[in-house]
Formats: sequence, C-alpha cells, structure tokens
Amino acid sequence: MAAEETGALTDVVPPRLTKPISGWRRLYNIIGGSAGNFVEWFDWFVYGAFVIYFSAAFFPADDPIVQQMNSWFVFAGGFLARPIGAFLMGKYADIKGRRAALSLSVLMMCSGSLLIALTPTYAWFEESIGFGFLAALSLMLARLLQGLSVGGEYGASATYVSEMAGKDNRGFWSGFLYVTLIGGQLAAVALLRILLEFMGEEQLFEWAWRIPFFVGAVLAVVVFWIRRGIQETSSFENASERKPEDRGKTMMLFTRYPKETFWIVVFTAGGGMAFYTYTSYMTSFLQNTTGFDGETAANIMLVVLFLFMCFQPLVGWFSDKVGRKRVLAASFGGGALLAVPIMTAIGGADSFNSAVLLCLLPLLVLSGYTALSAIVKAELFPAHVRALGVALPYSIAQAIFGGNAGSAASAFKAAGSESGYYWVLAFILACGFVVALMMPDTKKQSLITED
Repeated sequence: MAAEETGALTDVVPPRLTKPISGWRRLYNIIGGSAGNFVEWFDWFVYGAFVIYFSAAFFPADDPIVQQMNSWFVFAGGFLARPIGAFLMGKYADIKGRRAALSLSVLMMCSGSLLIALTPTYAWFEESIGFGFLAALSLMLARLLQGLSVGGEYGASATYVSEMAGKDNRGFWSGFLYVTLIGGQLAAVALLRILLEFMGEEQLFEWAWRIPFFVGAVLAVVVFWIRRGIQETSSFENASERKPEDRGKTMMLFTRYPKETFWIVVFTAGGGMAFYTYTSYMTSFLQNTTGFDGETAANIMLVVLFLFMCFQPLVGWFSDKVGRKRVLAASFGGGALLAVPIMTAIGGADSFNSAVLLCLLPLLVLSGYTALSAIVKAELFPAHVRALGVALPYSIAQAIFGGNAGSAASAFKAAGSESGYYWVLAFILACGFVVALMMPDTKKQSLITED
C-alpha cells in the first residue's frame, strides 16, 4: 500500500528475460561486490587505530594531546564527507552502473590511503619550503577522499549485492555486508597488534605507521582488479532503458518516495547510534565507566566483534524465511527495551567473561537491523533511483546520529548524567520500532523485480 500511495509501483520497469547466472558466477559477483566493503572499512578504521602514532608526523610537535585532537578533527571531516560521497556516487551508480561506481569508490580509497602513506612530515615541509601546514592539508585531503569513497561504497555495494543475490537468499547475502564492515575493523586492530609485537612502539612512531596505509592501498588495487571482472546487474540493465536524466534524480527521493526516505533516515538513526555505541564507544566505556584497563577492554571488544560478525548471515537467512518486517521490529523493539538495563549492567561488570556476554547481548539483538540494513533499503526503491535511495538517507542519518554517538555519550558523562544517554538511545531505537511497524514487509513487496 505504501508503495502505491507514493507512486513507487508506477516507476518499476517490468523485468525482461535475462540469461540465467550460474551459481558460481553469482557467487563470484557477490564476493567482488562485497570484498571492496572490507577494504574500504579496513582503510577507514586504520586511521583511528593508528592515529596516536602518526599525529606527530602531520602537526607541530608542541603538545601530543593537541596533535591527536587535530587528527581526530580530520577524522570527523572524513565522516562529514560521507553524505557528499553518497550523493555523488549514488547518482553515478544509477546513471553509469553499479560496477562502474564500485570500481571508482575503491580507486578513491586507494588514492586516499596512498596519499597518507607517502605524504612527508610536518617537519620536512617546514624545513624544506617553510610550509609545514601542507602536511596537515594533505592529511585532510586524503581523509576527504576516503570519506567520499566510504559514503559512496555502501550504497553501491548494498545495491549491487541486493540485486545480484537471488530472491530467495537476499537476506543471507545482505548479512555479509556487515561481516565485511566488522571484518575490516577487526583486521585494522589485528594489524596494529602484529606491528606492535614485531616492531614495537618506537618504530611505529618513527615510520612504521605508514605500513597499514600501504597495505590498504594494495588491497584496494586487488579489489579494483576483481571488480573490473564482475557483471552488471539485470536491474540496472533494465533501468538503463530510461533516459539518463530520469535516473538518479535526488528530488525524486522526496517527491515520489518521501515515506521510504523518511523510514530509512529513522531506522538508520537508531541502528547507527546503537552500532557505534556498542562498538566504537564501548571500548572507552569499559575503561572509563566499568573500570577495565585499556588492553582488557580491547580484548573484550575483539571477542565481541568477532562473534557479532559471525551472527550476521544467520539473521539474514532467518529473514528470508520469516520476512524482513518481523526481524526489524523485534530488533528495534528489543533494543529499546534493553538499552537502559544493559548499559547499566555493563557499567557494573566485574569480570572478562561477564563483560563479553553483556556487550554481546545488545549487538545480537541489533543484528536484526545490521544484517538487513542493505537489503531492506534496496527493496524499497526501484532500480533507477535505488543506489541513491540506499546511500543518501543512510549517510545523512549516520553523519548525525552514528558519527556523534561517542561524543554525545561523553558529553552526558562529563555533565554527570551518564544514564541520560541510555534513555536517549532507547528513545531513538523506539522510533525505529515504530517505523518498522509502519513499513511493508519488503520480502513480500520488494521492488527488486529481477531474480
């Protein structure tokens, strides 16, 4: 009904007969479409994992704390670039094709990582030409490239995998997108531990911090090569019969699909805020509130993130059996009810095992959102605006809610009202629950009409 009310069904191009794709070829295409997501997020998280070691290379050496603050400001700048990347790359994917957008996004990430790895230090610029600020400027440029790339990657890869997966297994394959996202985060942390083990902190501060950015650039080249060999989706080929000016039109999201766009913003706000609270912010929470030391907190989160990652395809498969709506509603409703008591319980955890179990529980509940995040968005839009519809409202909501989860939680703690943040999180998740009840079950009413 919702699709008819907004005119969505009238924009669907009837599917035409296409040559069947073999199981192995479909698998290769899906791996190629999602592998870049791993590389993108590896490069994205490497910045945060190694920031303490490279800050001095790009900023004046007066105060290490100021250096790190400046580096985190650059990190935030990359986050703000993500909606721009989603807008540009979403339009590009709807006009030029999913494969073209996937190749371009990973090439941009490669360029950003390589620029960080090769940029001379602040001291070199200052001594050689008297313009030390060029080091920081290069870092900002590289991070903006990475932000544009990540913003564009999600929409293109989510759309491609959703369209390439067979209709009976779309939920299962959708879950692998968050496997690659979390896998990239784990790989960045694992590389840091390896370098610390074999090189030590002194060499990391001096030069070895460049290694992970070189690794990211090389991985991006490999994925670029793989993606040049994947097939275009039948959905895009059908949509390409439309005139280019009728595809990827931004205003169409707000004039023809306002409900769908609103739904994505709301449930991404809840899902993104919860995800960054229970993953990125949780390491600091375990130290500052629970009382664990830094190494123990990091080890807790490594175990939690690995188990959370493994759970994604299972939840996606379950949605293929029972429908998307039930899984989403259970995830947001359960997350809203759990937010206050679970955060309170984590704050009082007194052992490694209890902390792992308590940190894992809300993420398992959240899996009903993370595993379906890509497929539900893709199934709400017809092919000619699908990549833009998936990427833009998602990136806007993430920039506002997901990107600020840690800073908001820290602000509540600094104000002496840490539990206030738990209630805010519960409220935003409750809004997602209401939206999940309003939405159609996209498993039954998918606008991906090709198998």
